[in-house]
This record gives sequence, C-alpha cells and structure tokens, in this order.
Amino acid sequence: MYDPLCNARASRETLTALCLSAFVMLCGATSTASTANAVATSTTFDSASKTVLLSVQAAGVQIYECRANEAGLLTWTFREPLAILMSDGETVGRHFRGPSWQLNDGGKVVGKVVAQKPGASEKDITLLHLDVSDREGTDLLTRAIAIERVDTHGGAFAGLCQQTGELHLEPYSARYVFFAD
Repeated sequence: MYDPLCNARASRETLTALCLSAFVMLCGATSTASTANAVATSTTFDSASKTVLLSVQAAGVQIYECRANEAGLLTWTFREPLAILMSDGETVGRHFRGPSWQLNDGGKVVGKVVAQKPGASEKDITLLHLDVSDREGTDLLTRAIAIERVDTHGGAFAGLCQQTGELHLEPYSARYVFFAD
C-alpha cells in the first residue's frame, strides 16, 4: 500500500501539502515556543557568554532521499529540513534547506554546523551548534552569530530503501535558540 507521508515521489506542490499535514499533526502535539525573555537558556553547548536573541519552537519534517551509499547500497540519506517556526503560539518564520531560517520580518540566516551531540533517543535528531555563515536583511535574526538546535523530538530515520529518488518525511520538533555576542 502506498503511504504518501513515507513515500513521496511527487512534485514540489505535493511535498509542500504533505509537509503542511505533518505540521498540523505536530502543532497539535507540540507546545508553543518561548520568547527570549522567557528562556532560562540551559543549552547543551557552551553559549553562556552569548546573549539570547530569540528562542522558537519548530515543527516540521526532516526529508530523507533514497540514494546509493559508497558501497552501492540504497539507503535513506538526509536531504533537508522543512519546518515552521513558532513563538507565543504564532507562526514567526520557517526553517529550510541551507540550513536556513527566515523570519516573517524578512531577516534570514544560514548556519554551518560546528558541533553536535546525540538526541535523547535514537529516534531524535542530533542537537546542533551552528555558526551563522550568511545573512540577508537587517532585522532581528540577522544579528545572530550562532544557533542551537535543542530539545529535539523525532526526525531521525535510517535504513535501506527500494528506489533511488524516493522521499521519506520524518516528523520532528525542536527548539532553535539564536544568539548574539
């Protein structure tokens, strides 16, 4: 039986529709995000010398693609994230390939992973510390110098697959904390 959430080989529009369905499911099960003022930031990485600009909750999917590995076996390989960013119950932006984060005010940053730690379980994606490598705009987010992905739930997926190019959407949630000096 074909399961569109696990085996999406469709157009960008279908992928977007599937992701929105995942968002709806996750939003019902995920608490809203905290603003920077409400965060008692006990992060996983050494960020004590940095100021918290913003802390948002993300709900979305980690997208995996069926590709051949070095041994020629078809395996699920991480392709990109796709998530909405929420603060105080409101959608404030999105997270997508890059990895990139863009707020509704227009500010956008791209991160580069500099450290990672395992999630709480094997089903949870890793915790990340990223340095901001690129910015667009002049809004709040573009003041960020670092980003942490913490409190991850879900999103990890592995194993063999059957057809090159096949996609799998794995729901996840996380908190992203943006830091300035």
